[in-house]
Amino acid sequence: MVKETRPINILLIEDNPGDVRLTQEAFKEGKKKVNLEVVMDGVEAIRYLRKQGQYEEKTTPDLVLLDLNLPKWDGREVLREIKTDQELKRIPVIVLTTSNAMQDIVNSYDLHANCFINKPVDFDNFFDIVQKIEDFWLTITILPTMAR
Repeated sequence: MVKETRPINILLIEDNPGDVRLTQEAFKEGKKKVNLEVVMDGVEAIRYLRKQGQYEEKTTPDLVLLDLNLPKWDGREVLREIKTDQELKRIPVIVLTTSNAMQDIVNSYDLHANCFINKPVDFDNFFDIVQKIEDFWLTITILPTMAR
């Protein structure tokens, strides 16, 4: 079993400041040390992941939390870019969105999302979802960057 001592780097791609704050608070309450970076649109997400411009010194995330409804490039375009890029495709991407449209679910998995979660609008349920993400993706799962 891989024992990790460094913080887990998560990139949250989310344009709603309220959801950003909720996610930050939920991870602060968690058991794992998490470095949560935030970008608020699809273009900045790809620039971050490719370490372009102001993101040149950023660490490649261990996990991406991706909203589908983003300005500039939407989450579907971001997901397509991540999963077709040789350097990025192994990063697990969790689609975390308010959409529950079957077409969004199917398209996300067709684009190789690792998981699709409907984002609850209720505060307590949102916290619960983030804790379950931590329990599964940060505790049980061995992430590709952790396996080195």
